[in-house]
Order: sequence, then C-alpha cells, then structure tokens
Amino acid sequence: MRQIGIGILGLGNVGSGVMKLLGDNAEAIRARLGSEIVVRRILVRDADKPRLVSVDPALVVTDARAILDDPEVRIVVELIGGEDTARDLTLSAFRRGKHVVTANKAMLAVYGQEIFDAAEKQGVDIYYEASVAGGVPLLRALREGLASDRVDEILGIVNGTSNFILSKMADEGRSFAEVLAEAQAGGFAEADPTLDVEGIDAAHKLSILVSLCFGKTLRMDEIVREGISHVAPVDFQMADRNGCVIKPLVLARAGETSIEARVHPAMISKRSMLAAVGGVYNAVCVSSYALGSSMYYGRGAGMMPTAVAVVSDIIEVARDVLGQSAGALPLRLQRSFPRERTVRDPGDFQCRYYFRFTAPDRFGVAAEITQALGEYGVPLAEVTQLGRNADGHAVTVVVRTFDARERNVKAALETLARSPNASAPPRMLRIFE
Repeated sequence: MRQIGIGILGLGNVGSGVMKLLGDNAEAIRARLGSEIVVRRILVRDADKPRLVSVDPALVVTDARAILDDPEVRIVVELIGGEDTARDLTLSAFRRGKHVVTANKAMLAVYGQEIFDAAEKQGVDIYYEASVAGGVPLLRALREGLASDRVDEILGIVNGTSNFILSKMADEGRSFAEVLAEAQAGGFAEADPTLDVEGIDAAHKLSILVSLCFGKTLRMDEIVREGISHVAPVDFQMADRNGCVIKPLVLARAGETSIEARVHPAMISKRSMLAAVGGVYNAVCVSSYALGSSMYYGRGAGMMPTAVAVVSDIIEVARDVLGQSAGALPLRLQRSFPRERTVRDPGDFQCRYYFRFTAPDRFGVAAEITQALGEYGVPLAEVTQLGRNADGHAVTVVVRTFDARERNVKAALETLARSPNASAPPRMLRIFE
C-alpha cells in the first residue's frame, strides 16, 4: 500500500488528538484514502515532558529541520500556535515543496495574504479547516457546498469559552468573575483568558471568514471588537424580560461597495436558532443568495473535535498528492472578486440598543438620560429604573432604544459618562433581531 509521510509540529492538546485519531481510525482512513498516512516526525520543545498520548520516542525531535529537511515528509501539520514562529516554519515548508495543514487562526489572520501568496508561488497546498470552528466543517461547506452561491451575511458564535461563560451566567445568575474562575478551574478557560473573553480569538476567526466569503483581507483594527467582561447578571434579567438571551456574536455583512465585521456580545431573540447554542458549542448561520439561511453547529474546540478537522484536511491533501493535483489551485483565503469593497464606517451600523446607567438615587437621573439621547437623535423605546443597588445609595437605570446609528448612541453615552451623576461607566449591548 502507498504511504504518505507527515510531520507534526507540536504535540499539545490538538497534536495529541491528531495522533490518537490517526491511530484509532487508521483502518477507516486507509479504506477511504487507498493509502496509509504515516507519521515520520513530531516536533516538541521538551522531549522528556509527559504526554497526553503515547508515541514512539524515535519519532520525537526538538529541531524543526528534522521535519522540514526529511524528503519522506510530504505534509507538515502546524499545531504550535502563535504567529511569527508558525509563519516562519510554514514558509520554510513551502520552500521545500511540502504541503501544510494548520489549525492556526492567529497566523492566518495576521499573515494570511503572505502565506497564501507563497503557497501559490511554490505550487503547494495549505488547508485550514480547524482554524475557525474546530470540528465543525464550516470552511469546507463555504468553499465547496456554497461554491456556486454568494454569501451575504455571517452571524454566529465561534468562541466556546465566551459562550460557556455567558451560558453559565444566564443559567445561574452569577457574576462574570465568578464564572470565569470556575471555567479556569475546569479547564474551559486559559489562565490568561484575554484572547477569548476580549474577543481577539473570535476576531481572528472572523477575519478568515471575511476573506474566504467576501474577498477582503481585514486588519484586526478594522474589526469592531468588544469583550464580555462588562456583562452583568442584571443584563440577563433584562434580556429575559424582553424575550432575549445574550450571546458572544461575530457578524460580517457584505454590501454592494462595503463590508462590516463585528465581534461583541449582543441580545438576540429567544426564537433565534443561535439562542439555544449553549456551553462550549459553536454555531454559524450563513445567509446566501440562492440557498437562503443555513446553519453549521458542533463543538468548536477541544482535543478530538479539532483533531477531526485537522485529520480531514490531511486526508484531503493526501488525495491531492496521490492524484497529482496538489498545488493546482491553492485554497487561498481570497481570490479575485467581482468588486473591491471598502470597510464600512462602524458608526453607520444601525440596530436597537440596550444600555445600563448607574447613578445616585436622586431626582432627575432619568430625565438626564432622556435629554442626552434626544440631543443625539437616539429614539427612546423604554426607560426602567431598578431598585437600589447593594450599597443602598445608587440605582441602576436601563434603557432600550429603537433603531439608531451607533455613532449617535456612543456619543450620547460619552456625554452621560461625563455626568456628575455617573457612578460607573455606562454599559451597552446591541439588540439583534
């Protein structure tokens, strides 16, 4: 039987899952591929470190050149994460005529254009299914299943840690800090959770989706990004009162001449398909011209779900190699699109808004809020003053608006933040239909 040699860069959580899946499903993979995938080398930083899976010590190396210079390694599987080192190793693999499979959304979001240009120049493949939604075959559906269609909008949940935290807060009425600590203790959040809870991980993934669907490479500062740390139990109570839930969303839309991309928590109707997506699960709703709405759902992270996507990509590249079609059409993040689109001014975004204002319990606070909104042309739907806070001195006022432009809402909130009555910065959530 023919063999395809691979080299794996990294034997952490995902790398261990890949090794386990290749071993456990070896017979099924051979039957589907008509060939055998053989691991030739595995790069690690510390050869003596205990591993999640048992591997042959003879395969373990600490110098990447042992993989890059091995002529029997046809496919390099990049699983070390990060940006710069991963980029350098990927480009080095291309220069040696090796194909690459990666799960690295940060590298693709920052260096995608350079990497795909290099793959095309060298005539090699790069596959990256696991970079966005873990085991959910989203990119393959967009790239192949919707190849004849035109995607107009993407709306979804692509960070399981943030979704887990907000789901627990909603179910148990606890604070962000309490649930985050529990998530870290249970292994659902990193010791430093910044990438997840501040929306950076989701922004990397959204950048890949925008490039694939809309043909536009976005810088990270062109994506509107807000984290979830400001969401409080009272916000869930008010969302529930209005038939909504709070979810950590990504949104991208393409118009005739512009694109907008956003990452932030938002209130969405309980009737939405995304409302029931809880815990660590991911789901992405795609709106396209011919098919209409479609949804892709499953585990977006974890050892085995991510390994499923990585190994599927390895099999696809191996098929290309065996069929001598590898590199014929590199799976670029973007190819030429009919029109060049600009990035839409974030201030032009329009939806309904909810915000929370904390102030001393004194006469005139609600009137001040109403006046500030009126000055900036924000149409008011409802003002509700809740009971006194735990300190007994301050009150919380929550406001819902009708459709308004984001620049006007933010200007009104900046005015209120400067008020002597502001006991804390106003907090805002968007309300999506």
